[in-house]
Amino acid sequence: MLVTLTFDNGPTPGVTEAVLDALAERGLRAWFFVVGERAARHHDLLERIHRCGHLIGNHTWSHADPLGDLDGRRAVDELARTDAVIGALACVPPVTRPCGRGGTIGPHLLGPAATEYVRVHRHTVALWNNVPGDWFDEHGWAERAWRAALDERHSVIVLHDIEGACLAELPSFLDRLIAGTAEFVTDFPEECLPIIAGQLTPAFAAIDWRPPMELAAD
Repeated sequence: MLVTLTFDNGPTPGVTEAVLDALAERGLRAWFFVVGERAARHHDLLERIHRCGHLIGNHTWSHADPLGDLDGRRAVDELARTDAVIGALACVPPVTRPCGRGGTIGPHLLGPAATEYVRVHRHTVALWNNVPGDWFDEHGWAERAWRAALDERHSVIVLHDIEGACLAELPSFLDRLIAGTAEFVTDFPEECLPIIAGQLTPAFAAIDWRPPMELAAD
């Protein structure tokens, strides 16, 4: 069982530190997809995430609306402002996770302007396949995440370092994964990567984007 751990929507004082501690106690490395306006207010936490050896990605500036539902200028602003806050702490190539709606993957994730931005700036877009809903059920998500992980060869788990989400069950969940001989990695399966370093992939073509977009020629 391959597992990529990801934490979205932070950083959040009082929560992100505890998540970092739980990971450090078990020697685990994860992705933190940060919301730009939060990262700007709590840049010390952003730096701590980086110092602890974790990877930082762009999760839009406000997380208010999916990029595909915004006009082009605002969609680009959501990405560009967050890139600026992350700055030198970004991965190479930078990695973006567009905000979804209820954890679903579909045409709301990216629009033409956002797609062009990530292509020009050579971003990788990282999606997911295991969304247990910790933000609405802080005491029931772990069992759903476990069952979904068993069904995936490579499970990309989306948790949230915000209040009332993953924290209460995170230590026991990590211990269960370890006892279940999970192999923790920081890469993503091909089906979760519609864009890699600015290049559209077959995973991009597999999504029914709106408006229709054609797979770019190499």
